[in-house]
Amino acid sequence: MTTLPETIATEEELDHLLSEPTPAAVAGLSQAPGDLLLLGAGGKMGLSQALMAKRAVDQLGDNRRIIAVSRFSDLAAREALQQHGIETLAGDLLDEDFVASLPDAPNVIHMTGMKFGSGAQPSLTWGTNVYMASLVARRFRHSRIAAYSTGNVYPLVPIDSGGSQETDPLAPIGEYAMTALGRERMFDFLSRRYSIPLALLRLNYAVELRYGVLVDIAQQVWAETPIDVSMGYANVIWQADACAMTLAALGETTSPPFVLNVAGPERLSIRETALQFGDLLGKRVEIVGQEQPSALLNNGEAGHRRFGSPRVTADQIIRWIAAWISSGGRLLGKPTRFEVRDGKF
Repeated sequence: MTTLPETIATEEELDHLLSEPTPAAVAGLSQAPGDLLLLGAGGKMGLSQALMAKRAVDQLGDNRRIIAVSRFSDLAAREALQQHGIETLAGDLLDEDFVASLPDAPNVIHMTGMKFGSGAQPSLTWGTNVYMASLVARRFRHSRIAAYSTGNVYPLVPIDSGGSQETDPLAPIGEYAMTALGRERMFDFLSRRYSIPLALLRLNYAVELRYGVLVDIAQQVWAETPIDVSMGYANVIWQADACAMTLAALGETTSPPFVLNVAGPERLSIRETALQFGDLLGKRVEIVGQEQPSALLNNGEAGHRRFGSPRVTADQIIRWIAAWISSGGRLLGKPTRFEVRDGKF
């Protein structure tokens, strides 16, 4: 792995670091030959996932196609992918005719989902998270599929529990989380019906320097706005490590689906993280609320044993984010709302 820098100065440097594949990611693609289709690649993780796949393919020395699919409402995202030799296709994945028109590919990564605004548009949320999964799984019933899910399918658990494990009962809170479980159930049903090799990846939470739980906390500290610690703890994982685990999982898809939590090893205290940002940013930190005895926590140990521990610690990411924000680095302006406890997004 590249030696980690003390700070990250540019987005070009950041994107390069976010797209560095692990040996497990390269091995996963070597066990999953053929073209790779990334659905929903215009989102926050799309560029990192696609670039990492391209770099892993280059290491393998084969000539498979990497094809990114999205509505691409952000044209800059499409251009960035094309500049790196990744093919792009624009269209609506809720359009059955468009999904039917997509090229065959032995490997598919399903990255789409709707969370924010789900309370105001529940039918669209169900369509995006559940109906779309049916369209994709039926269209690509002869492919391997790695599908992103979320830790929100689990209930809040005691903070000293070690976090939810893959075999724990699912108990989603709120309508968004119910649709996330619906997406899993649809993929599971069609995997079993058509013997689709599939992996379900319960992510909680991907972070980098432009968005994520840690950026949310840092921005509040920087602005000297109160930090609510009612959701007292959280898991995070460096986005590159999440993308690498996804590529690694392509090589181990099964029917019924292989289920894996994608989370970092640390249980981060929101209070202590805010105070750490206060020290790094030279800001006064105001804490409000009181930590509740439960939180949304995932146990990622099974993935670490299988594919290797995350390469970047939460402490390193915190220091990078502090330097990024204090130097005026660009942010995506997409808050995670990790602090929500009632499931209403």
